[in-house]
Order: sequence, then C-alpha cells, then structure tokens
Amino acid sequence: MEPVDTDVTGPDNHDGGTPPGASGPGPGAVTTLADLLLAVEELWPESLAENWDEVGLVAGRPGAPVSKVMFAVDPTLEVIEEAVSWGAELLITHHPLLLKGVTSVAATSAKGRAVHRLIESGTALLTVHTNGDSAVGGVSDVLADALGLQDAVPLTAAAHGLPEEGIGRVGDLAEAVSLGDFAARVFGILPAVAGGVRVSGDKDGLVRRVAVCGGAGDSLFDEVRASHADVYVTADLRHHPASEAREAAVNGRPYLVDVSHFASEWLWLPAAAAALGNVLSDQGHEVQLRVSGTNSDPWDFILTPG
Repeated sequence: MEPVDTDVTGPDNHDGGTPPGASGPGPGAVTTLADLLLAVEELWPESLAENWDEVGLVAGRPGAPVSKVMFAVDPTLEVIEEAVSWGAELLITHHPLLLKGVTSVAATSAKGRAVHRLIESGTALLTVHTNGDSAVGGVSDVLADALGLQDAVPLTAAAHGLPEEGIGRVGDLAEAVSLGDFAARVFGILPAVAGGVRVSGDKDGLVRRVAVCGGAGDSLFDEVRASHADVYVTADLRHHPASEAREAAVNGRPYLVDVSHFASEWLWLPAAAAALGNVLSDQGHEVQLRVSGTNSDPWDFILTPG
C-alpha cells in the first residue's frame, strides 16, 4: 500500500492567512497538539465512545508543536516507524494501543517498545476508536457511502449522541442486485488483503437493503434482523455467531459478507484525514496530513480449495 497524502495545509490554501470569518491563529503561528485535540473532539467526540473503550491521547505533550499528522488503523511498531520516518509529530490510530490495563510499559514487550519509541521520538499517539465508529462520517458511514447505500441510519443509536450517530449503518441500494454481484462490489472497494471476502448465502439471491458495521460486528445480529436487511457486511465473523445467524435466517436472510477487520476500517482513514484537514484549515492551522501506507492486516496468505 502507498501512503495517501491529503491536500489540506491550512493557510497555504488561503493565500497565507486565517480564512475569512475564522478565529484561528495568524500567519506564522505554531499549531500545537492541544489545537489538534480540539479539532479531533469537534469531529469525533469522546462522549460517543462505548463505555468499555479507551480513546483519546495516549502519549504526547499538549503544548508540543505539530506540523505533520499520520492516520493509521493500528499502532503497530511498523506503523510507528513509518510515522517517525515521515516526521509526524502526531499519529492518530483507530485501534487503541492500551485497551486493557497494564502495570508496566518496559521495552521488554511489543507494547512497551511502542510506548518508548513514541516518547523517545517525540511522536504523540491519539486513539479515535468507537467514537470514530459512531460519529457522522465515521467508519460505517464511509463504508455505507462506498457501497452506494441511500438513507443510511445507525443500526444502534449512540447513548450520548444525535439520532444519526451510533454503531453500524443500514440503508438501501438504488436497485436490487444479486448477492454475487454485491459481494464483488464489496471486494472491489476494499484494500487488497490475504483473506479476501467470504460470503454466506445464495449467490443469485437478490439484495437491496444492506446493513454494515466496520470492524467486528457479530454483536449486532439482533439489530440487523430487526432492520430487515437482506445482507450484512462486517468483519471477524466467528464460526458460532455466523452459524447461529444462518440458523435464525428467514428465507436465507440476512446473507453474510465477512471482510477483513483492517480493510473495513482502512476506508475511513482518507475521509477522516480530509475531514480533520478541513477543520484545521477553517481554523487557520497549517498541518500536513497523510494516511499510512502500512498494511497492518495480520494475515499474509491464504490457501483455498482448487
């Protein structure tokens, strides 16, 4: 994968000054990590995160200057090295580095080495996880848009958000297509990964109402059935939940399309970088943004029958 740069360098797009009507810093002002945190909160409020989640700033000093920001799905050591090599002062990842409690960040473990590399290189780390899933323009919104869904609404409403905010989305295609053609459409919009796309259902069956959930969505089967979706697109479908969903299906529906966790969430990164760039530009900040080119899907190859 190649890194994706976004053309959102703030005042450079407005002849060197603060945009008309904006209240951001003047020419030459330093953009700080605190400025980035305010912009991120505007787009993906921490109040939208699920109660089990850990989002927000993981490492970094709020007063530190930031001129380059990289987006990635996972805060792996390879991704961190890519960010450091590019000179990013901030790495924004979808997945948390420290989701569970720890008693040590010694550099004797992978996570400890990650923490040390971030701090020693002066690279801040910020997590936008389920708040990025739930927000308008979030992970599932981007997936729904890429598939051409119309009038998409959340599968489950956010506890502390607007009606249009929540986990997953369900909407309708402009016209019905076969499950086989729909699965090919899903395959075509995702970055290439070893696992490809797995499908459960009649290849020639027609689908129009589509439910999606970027990342692991096997906890939402009740909501998917209640939405009367013909097909459900999500990631990490395990044997038992998928088997039970098939057993509970009515007339074979909802069909299942199982995709890579990484691939389903990577789609959000360019859109997220562009959205953050727009907010920063409106506030008069000059920041370069880039999407990581590292494929952090954990699988390298797959064997299939035939």
